[in-house]
Amino acid sequence: QRQLVESGGGLVQPGGSLRLSCAASGFRGNFYSVGWFRQAPGQEREGIACISMSGAGQYYPGPGKGRFTISRDNAKPTVYLQMNNLQPDDTARYFCAAEEGDLPLYYYCAGNMYNWGQGTQVTVSS
Repeated sequence: QRQLVESGGGLVQPGGSLRLSCAASGFRGNFYSVGWFRQAPGQEREGIACISMSGAGQYYPGPGKGRFTISRDNAKPTVYLQMNNLQPDDTARYFCAAEEGDLPLYYYCAGNMYNWGQGTQVTVSS
C-alpha cells in the first residue's frame, strides 16, 4: 500500500524557515515523481515544487520560486521542502503527492498525481 506521510509543519514568525519532510512507502523502488502542494482556507490548491525520480530535475510553478527548495533522499526515501523567508501568505496546509513515472514536472505540479498525503499545517504569524 502506497503511503505518504508529511511532517515538519508548525508555527513560525515572518522571515523564518521550516523544512518539511515527506516519507514515502509502498512505491516501486524510486520510480516516482513527487510534488509539494498547499491549500489555504477558501483557496484552491496550488503546486509549490516538483522533483523528478532521480532528483536531478526540479520545477517551481511560482509561489515559492527563489525561497523554497525541493530535494529528495532516495535512500530513505524522503522528499524535503526547505522554505525560507516565510511570509503570512504562506500560511496553508502543505501536502506531498507522488506519481509513478517521469513525465514533465509541470504536468505533475498542475496536480496530476494520484497518491496524496494527509498534509501538515504551516502557520506564519508574529
